[in-house]
Amino acid sequence: MLASVLTGRFLELIALFGIVFVHELGHVAAARWFGISVLSVTMLPFGGNAVMEDTGNITAGKEIVIALAGPFQNLVLIGITLLLHQNAVWEGAFPDYFIQCNMLIALFNLLPILPLDGGKISQALCSLSLPYHSTILWCTRVSVLFSGLVIIYAVGPWLMGGALQLNLLLIGSFLLYSNLTDYRNVHYRFLRFLMNRDKSFSQHLIQGSLVQPIIADTSKPLDRILRLLRREKYHFIYVMNHEGQVMAVVPEQKIITSYLTGRSNH
Repeated sequence: MLASVLTGRFLELIALFGIVFVHELGHVAAARWFGISVLSVTMLPFGGNAVMEDTGNITAGKEIVIALAGPFQNLVLIGITLLLHQNAVWEGAFPDYFIQCNMLIALFNLLPILPLDGGKISQALCSLSLPYHSTILWCTRVSVLFSGLVIIYAVGPWLMGGALQLNLLLIGSFLLYSNLTDYRNVHYRFLRFLMNRDKSFSQHLIQGSLVQPIIADTSKPLDRILRLLRREKYHFIYVMNHEGQVMAVVPEQKIITSYLTGRSNH
């Protein structure tokens, strides 16, 4: 901000953060539309991050709509700018800068990197076909990979004798650090998912959802069974012996309770 003042670019900086603010308002409005509370909004140059209350009933479809609501605001701003420019209401070079900023923020946010919108969309789509533990594990790995690619893209021209893209390097470094931290905390993110399954069960009960069976033998550890849980499914675990006979049919809540309380032998 100080550099923008010293270089006479303060108006551009205000415009950039205004665009980010409207982008985040799109996420907030979509979340409120679905009755989801927004706990905080962090303003960042690449689009910010809205933290929402994890109630256990945010479906993949809702998460995708909420994520797309941000870039949609950028498209709306571009449309308004073009309309004003065509009617000679807003002329000069600044409308072009405003459009470029909106396009940059919208497209950058669609990269498959958490916590960007593209990362959230990818994670929501993966959760439809993969167990939740695998979803958060692999989406975080992909985010780490693409964060590293952003850094390489920023440093590459400098290594070849060109200019260093400092802004992109800082953003890539922040995303890489954030996702490496998330990767180390995958276990705790999964525990939070398990602790919210009671709310998810009530939702499935109301909707009359079909039960997803999980087959497990008596020697399989509880954590391995729980890693097969899917985000938008309710599960019954069929416990079988070595002869292939069903010994018990256990609802997922009992397995989760035993795991969380440490009673793994029940």
